[in-house]
Amino acid sequence: MQKISGIILAGGQGRRMGGTDKGLQLLRDKPLVAWVLERLAPQVDELLISANRNLEAYARFGYRVIPDETGSIEKSVEKFAGPLAGLQQGLKEAAHPLVITVPCDSPFLPVDLAQRLYTALNQQNAQLFQLAVAKTFDQPHPVFCLCRRDVLPHLDAFLKTGGRKFDTWYSTLKVTEVNFDDEAEAFGNINTLEELQTIETGFCRVG
Repeated sequence: MQKISGIILAGGQGRRMGGTDKGLQLLRDKPLVAWVLERLAPQVDELLISANRNLEAYARFGYRVIPDETGSIEKSVEKFAGPLAGLQQGLKEAAHPLVITVPCDSPFLPVDLAQRLYTALNQQNAQLFQLAVAKTFDQPHPVFCLCRRDVLPHLDAFLKTGGRKFDTWYSTLKVTEVNFDDEAEAFGNINTLEELQTIETGFCRVG
């Protein structure tokens, strides 16, 4: 395999969670981002955390933290570029030719995510594909993607025009969608404190 840089997207505003920093919320006494780190780190050759606040807290996990240029929590919602800004900065900072992104609020992401996306991106006529996106049934998951670092100029141009939506951006690239129907539950993300509590309660019932 070509070497892969991993980016955990933790720069969101957490509006549906009351403005809290989702990646640092605890699930079974462990921050959500720590669950994600455990699953993604063995799959990549470099790992970066995209965050815009609590930078010291994220740095304690032992990986480089990279704030993006537009996602400062002090800026207005209108200027907030969301996960694409994290990807943009990650593409600038990444040491390797391929970059995989995952959100900080999906603690059970597939342990074979990188391998399966890589296989799809590099199948026959792979030069045609710029990005591989995970999909379960009829639902794509844009923030679970593997892309070539040379898409950066295209992303720069998209953001300069005011584009913000991940799926709108990648729809203009040569994309392959990768079926993960067998691991559909692994792509669940935690958006609210109620959802976090529901999963915590489920853990307690099991263990």
